[in-house]
Order: sequence, then C-alpha cells, then structure tokens
Amino acid sequence: MLAHKSKPLILLLVGTVLALAVLISDQYLPGLPLQPKQLPAAVVTLGDSTMSGEGGGNYEAGTNGEQDNWCHRSAAAPVNQLRLPPTVTRINLACSGARTDLVSANPEPGHAEGSQSQRLAELARRYRITDVVVQVGANDDPGFTEVVNRCVEAWVRQAPDGCAAPLRTAWPQRVERMKPKVLGALHDIRAAMDSAGYTPSSYSLIVQSYASPVGPGVKPELQDLSGCPFLTGDLEWIRDTGVPQLSAGLRDVARQADARFLDLSLAGSGHEACTGNPRTAEGEWFTRLTVDWPSLQDERRAPHAMQESFHANAAGHTQLGHCLGEFMATDTPTAMCLPDERGNLRPVPEHFVAAQAHP
Repeated sequence: MLAHKSKPLILLLVGTVLALAVLISDQYLPGLPLQPKQLPAAVVTLGDSTMSGEGGGNYEAGTNGEQDNWCHRSAAAPVNQLRLPPTVTRINLACSGARTDLVSANPEPGHAEGSQSQRLAELARRYRITDVVVQVGANDDPGFTEVVNRCVEAWVRQAPDGCAAPLRTAWPQRVERMKPKVLGALHDIRAAMDSAGYTPSSYSLIVQSYASPVGPGVKPELQDLSGCPFLTGDLEWIRDTGVPQLSAGLRDVARQADARFLDLSLAGSGHEACTGNPRTAEGEWFTRLTVDWPSLQDERRAPHAMQESFHANAAGHTQLGHCLGEFMATDTPTAMCLPDERGNLRPVPEHFVAAQAHP
C-alpha cells in the first residue's frame, strides 16, 4: 500500500523539478514548437541611417525613393561587412532617418515600411537569429541632423557663439528625453524575440552608439560649402562633447536593457569628413556636404538631395562593420571601436580603455 502511494508522489516530485528547470533555464528543450535552433542562422540589424548604410551608395531597389521609401539600404552597410559563415543570412531592417517609434512595435502611421520590431518577430520564426544589432536615438530628441543644419547656418551667419552655445545646456536634456524612448524600443525588440520562442540568452542584443562625422581637423580650404561649412568651435563641440554625451546616454540604456554595448564615439577620429586629401577625400570615412544635383531637378526627390551628407562612406562602413563583427565574436559586454597599429578599427574592451586612461 505504501509503495503504491509513493509512486505518484515520486512522479509528482519529478514533474515539479522538471517544471522548475524549465522556468529557471534559458535553454530550449527539444520539441519546443518554435525551436529556433532548427532554422537557418541569421544576423539582423535595425535602426537608422548608420545601420542602413546611408552614404555608402549602391542602394537596394525599393529603398532609394521608390514609393516614398528613402531607407537607403546600401550594399556597403555594416551588416554586409561582417565576416560570417556563408550559411548565415544577413538581414538589414534599418532605415535612414528612422526614429525609435519606427523600431518599436507601434510606429506612427504612414511610413513606407512600418515597425521594424514587428518585422523582426516574423523573421525570428523563419530564421535562427543569433544577433540583433540596434543603432537608434539620434533622430529623436537629440535631432542630430537638425543640429548639423543649425551649425551650417551658424557658419553662414558667422554667428559669434556658433551653434554650440545654446546646445551646451539643451543637449544633455535632449539626450535624457531620448533615453526612455530607446529603452522602449529595446523592450519591443525583446518582446518580438520572446513571441517567437527565444529567451534572452539564446541570442545577443547589441546596441551601438554613433561616431562623429566631423572634427576640428578640417582642412582650411574645405571649411566652407565645398565640404564642411562649420565654425571651428562647433566642430570641437560636436566631436568632443555632443557625440560623447549621446554615446553615454545610449550606454546607460543598453545597461538597463541588459544589452551589450559598442561605443563608436571615437571611431572616426582622424578620418572625419574634410580631414583627408582635399581633392580626392582619400583617408576620410565620412561624406562631406554632398548634393545629388540631378535630384534637385525632380520635385519629389529634391528634399532628399543632400541626404547622404555627413554619413559614413563605403570605407567608413567597412571599418565600422569589421569592428562590429569582431565584437560579435566575443562575449565582452562593452567595448569601444578604436584604431589598431595599422589604423583599422578594433573593439577594445572598455575596462581596458579605462585602465589605459587611468594607469
């Protein structure tokens, strides 16, 4: 009698232990209906122009103004520079000009493509997504493109205080207002992956910051409408204050979302627009003031004729993509893209950078 009673008890205990194991484990059990490990592998990038490949040229059909889609996804985009096995599919969902709402689950209506996180959820059912890389936030409250435009206006007016003076107080406030929006987008990305059966440890979520496209090393003959129409003080503020503060804000958001973080704030140093050969732009990783003259003759395309200005060029995307790829291959939680002895960008763990700065 006692033996008959103990058997159900043992089965109950075993069942309880297995249930607890499922609850506390981040690993998939065989037979899970949405088992992503059974699907072909893929890496997905989301976000705005830096991830889409803006400035790299050779844009995918359908993203160069067709049906008002200006996502400008380039063959030169960072995801296409990653060193991956041939069996891994590269998927670029990023869109030039995107704000966090477009990455989130419920964007404002009217965009040509809709929610990036919703598209991610669909892809996560068709592929075994190993890495999700996100770069977004600069087009929200910081309004980085607007800031660049204002700095150009300050150069035109030769404003004594440039564009930087009012931003010294306003910029940190803008970054703070941006942070919860980026965090919300990251939560929607997590939810999209959850909906397809993923757990947080079954893929890597990486947040990237931004590199400064300009700096005070501009050639004097290019510090005008021929390349980089900025006042020197504004160039210094963008590179040394604005971009690092934006990066610090994104680092904080990545920490809150339990995501890895790749800091690009110093990635362009010495290779900014207008710092290389004055005629050929050799040595530069970012575009100068760029005008698509034929587009100015088309009323529909004219508003986008300068869209490529001050974005990474093909060489820049190559460098950024290689740094990202090396970072993805490690388990380092945070790193900075810095040049090695040959001048190529490599991910340096942030604790190592800090140790060098404060020996």
